[in-house]
Amino acid sequence: MKTWEQVEGTPYPLGATWIAEENAYNFSLYSKHAEAVHLLLYSKQDVERPMFEYAFDYLKNKSGPVWHCRVNREEVAEAAYYAYRIDGPAPQGIFAWHNFDFEKVLLDPCARSVYFPDDFSRQAACRPGSNAGQAPLGVLPTELCEFDWGEDPSPRHDSDLVIYELHVKGFTRHPNSKVPESHRGTFLGVVDKIPYLVDLGITAVELMPVFQFDPDHNNYWGYMPLNFFSPHHAYGTDPETCNVLSEFRTMVSALHDAGIEVILDVVYNHTCEGDHTGPIYNFKGIDNSSAYIMTGDPNAPYANYSGTGNTLHTANRAVRRHILDSLRFWGAELHVDGFRFDLASIFTRKSDGSINLDDPPIVSEIGTNADLTDARLIAEPWDADGEFQLGAKFPGQRWMQWNAHYRDTMQKYVRGDSGMVPELMTRLYGSADLFPDDCLHAYQPRLSVNYITSHDGSTLYDLVSYNEKRNWANGHGNTDGAKESSWNSGWEGDENVPQEVRKLRKQQVKNFVCLLMLSNGTPMFRMGDEFMQTQGGNNNPYNQDNLTSWLNWDLLDEHADIFRFFKNMIAFRKAHPSISRSRFWRDDIKWYGTGHLVDMSPSSQQLAYCLHGASQDDTDIYVMANASSESIEFGIQERAAGSWHRVVDTSLPSPDDFVEDEGVAVEEPFYRVNGRSVVVLKV
Repeated sequence: MKTWEQVEGTPYPLGATWIAEENAYNFSLYSKHAEAVHLLLYSKQDVERPMFEYAFDYLKNKSGPVWHCRVNREEVAEAAYYAYRIDGPAPQGIFAWHNFDFEKVLLDPCARSVYFPDDFSRQAACRPGSNAGQAPLGVLPTELCEFDWGEDPSPRHDSDLVIYELHVKGFTRHPNSKVPESHRGTFLGVVDKIPYLVDLGITAVELMPVFQFDPDHNNYWGYMPLNFFSPHHAYGTDPETCNVLSEFRTMVSALHDAGIEVILDVVYNHTCEGDHTGPIYNFKGIDNSSAYIMTGDPNAPYANYSGTGNTLHTANRAVRRHILDSLRFWGAELHVDGFRFDLASIFTRKSDGSINLDDPPIVSEIGTNADLTDARLIAEPWDADGEFQLGAKFPGQRWMQWNAHYRDTMQKYVRGDSGMVPELMTRLYGSADLFPDDCLHAYQPRLSVNYITSHDGSTLYDLVSYNEKRNWANGHGNTDGAKESSWNSGWEGDENVPQEVRKLRKQQVKNFVCLLMLSNGTPMFRMGDEFMQTQGGNNNPYNQDNLTSWLNWDLLDEHADIFRFFKNMIAFRKAHPSISRSRFWRDDIKWYGTGHLVDMSPSSQQLAYCLHGASQDDTDIYVMANASSESIEFGIQERAAGSWHRVVDTSLPSPDDFVEDEGVAVEEPFYRVNGRSVVVLKV
């Protein structure tokens, strides 16, 4: 006799599950407000007309808000894909603003793989009525897609953590990427470039969104998620389900073998369904008011704190469970080491859009979930509506955070703005103003993710080459990159650039990476900055899936001197654990100016300091920074003349800009620091 579950199905886990011992599928779908739910199964030969349709009976196939059923494979032997049709009440008040359309073919939000038919159309999902044959479909989990992880030694870095922001496609899509043609722009292309990453010295990659996103939306960056449980099909060499999963796992395993952590940039604040004019793919047609924050205004029913049309309702327990299940899947099944949460301040939005900083449930649940205890959690601590929760204001105690104040300070100081010295000291120290280490808070400097540039803005080279932004065909504004403080080094753009301007631009790039690698906290930089990648002045190429965004690997040879400097600065940081500490520098740091005292006046542009390393079993380092255009003599305030050796002088050409081994002895008790340069000495 069959058990109840074998007849009715089970409510959890959500999604489609293969039950091998029963030769059956279990289907489970959350919809609190649905009144009619139909399961549709399709063969590979016909993705327009379902070969099997099952109407759920709420008296038998529903437990609370979850609809479920069990289907024996013998009944549907030819089935390969599945979807749903759902009906329910018409739109009502603010917390019940429904969007049911019983003719729409809907994708399971928990599908582990998504199939796009040849006639797939976003526009068809935007129109009322049927989109049969044009809708994305879930892939039935008949195959288990097993993978031999071996021992998979997941790395965990501390003082040597250096994060490299990487777009999977853009990293190797360019024809000059020197990877096999079939691997260009894929997970396997990343594998081919691991020796390069190891040589550069980075210890973690932060992959821009790899969740399945809408291929018909023209969002190259991937910030338009369609499904939270499957890798983007186009990043595999073949979109077949197990192939994509296997290649993602191959990439993670190979990166781990090389000692590199894998962090995913995840988008749990909105979806690709957009506002009321956007498509109905899944959440909208399944349970609109549970999934999204609604306004109740029929002319603008979706709250838009994401800047992309809708905002996920993370105060809702079902949405929170969906997100937690997704995180656990990527961690447990795909061995991902951490997550960077896009627009994480949205997690503090309540059902009415107001802010809850005391204890937002999703932040607490992610931070305390046993399966995520060892995962790195990184917040982008703002949203597109102006909410800014950087530092102690963000309610996640152990969360690392993108430090926009660090970015702004460094951009302004290196540009040559006066009066930045006090702010520069604070950022180099680890931003204790934002991450206080008093008895009440006890924050750590490693929580500050220090960066100069990211995908959300100009490349490092463009930052020192353009005053005017050269953006085109952009309809989706970036959230924070537009605030950057660029300076073109005296010549706009890349045409007919005088030699002295080219030299200055390289010097400014070196200044940026030098200060970044000397700062307490966690450094991050974007792919290609190490060889002066350019986007032609475009600081928002979210929709530029072309040579504008793809890494131009010819620049690695052209700017080998800059690559060498990046590589050596990373190695210098790793060799001096006193720079990046678990705690702040405190008494180990002595601040100076060109003389014994720091000049904190509004006109000041110079700073020096000595970081003592004895407490960390390290040597001392002495740093002198001059952001003015004039060369200035700095008195060296510690140790006798001849004790110091110059390692770095960013004003000098390669290889003198970074002297390896022992460095060059400094015989005098002073050093003339050239304009717009940084000098580093060691004992």
